[in-house]
Formats: sequence, C-alpha cells, structure tokens
Amino acid sequence: MQARAVQARRAGTIGDVLLLLEHPPVVTLGRGAHEEHLLHTPEELEARGIELHEAGRGGDVTYHGPGQLVGYPILALETGRRDAHRYLRDLEQALIDLAGDYGLEAGRIEGLTGVWVGEEKLAAIGVRLSTGWITSHGFALNVAEDLSGFENIVPCGISDRGVTSLARLLDRAPELEEVAERVAGHVARRLGRQPAEVGVLQGFSI
Repeated sequence: MQARAVQARRAGTIGDVLLLLEHPPVVTLGRGAHEEHLLHTPEELEARGIELHEAGRGGDVTYHGPGQLVGYPILALETGRRDAHRYLRDLEQALIDLAGDYGLEAGRIEGLTGVWVGEEKLAAIGVRLSTGWITSHGFALNVAEDLSGFENIVPCGISDRGVTSLARLLDRAPELEEVAERVAGHVARRLGRQPAEVGVLQGFSI
C-alpha cells in the first residue's frame, strides 16, 4: 500500500497523507539490520505468532504490534525542506511535543535516532526518501503497557538501553484514537501542513 501511495504521490494523483495504524505482531528489518540483533529464527518467531519482514526503511531491527501507534507520512518534501536530517528531527520533535501533551519530558540522545524518556526509547523512527523527495515509512510510538514483543530482538541494535511506553510512564493507557489525533496535529504542524481526516484516499483503503 505504501509503495502504491508513493507512486501516486509522485504522479500527483493524491496529496500528502499520514497513515496511522496498528500492526499485528511483526519484526521488520531495515536496510542497516544486523543478523545478530534478531534473537530468534524466523521459524521460532512464527511459532510465537510474530511475522518477519524486510522493510525498505533505514535503521536496524524493530518490532511492531498491537498497542503501538505506527505512522507512515507519504509526503512530497518541498524546496527548503529537502533535507533528510531535518525531516528526521521534525518527526522526532512532533513526538516530543506529543509526550509533552501528557506531561512527559521526552527528548533526544546524541547519536541515536528516536524519542527517549531518560534511558528508554518511547518512539522509534526509520524513514525512506525516494525519487522526487517522496517520504515513506516513519515512526512507531509505544502506547500500551505490553512491550514483550521487544524481547525477541535487540531494538534498533541498541543493547544498553530499554524501551518504554505512554502507559508505563503515565500508569494508564491513553486511548489509541486520542493519541493518533494528537500525533496527526503535531506532525502536520512540524511539517507545515494542515491536518484533515480522510477515510478513503482515491482507491486506497485506510
């Protein structure tokens, strides 16, 4: 679906869109993935109910599952914003702003992509920029309490830091729909867009 949306955005048949969703349990391998950061064989993962897929994004190994909000911005970056580093920092800042909505002080760690609260990662980011400065892939924000899926990998290849979620930090689990609405607003503002909800995008089921 992302690949088709990227093609349509490049052709100008759709506008910029932010896909927000939950995945079933899945481990994805980025272009920089290291085999040793996958702690189980594909067969063992399958037995645990977890799929394994290669992804065309940057980064290493990560996990997606229920209770995690995944965002895929399919955007045409305009002149003045055609900078991969700036785009990553904009996504990070949008999620830092989101954490602030819940009274949490999130931030960055030098040399590491993502959003952190203390020594634990709250959100992972892995993007792709293709011809025409069209973006795809994006971010994964941990919302729910259950983070056991991360026990199957070395998250993003970082072995000396943990992962956390909004539920663990707040001692309650915010509704995913509420978090998604807030995230959409922050991402739109950071990227100079105006959010507008859509249900069907010219043949793309959302």
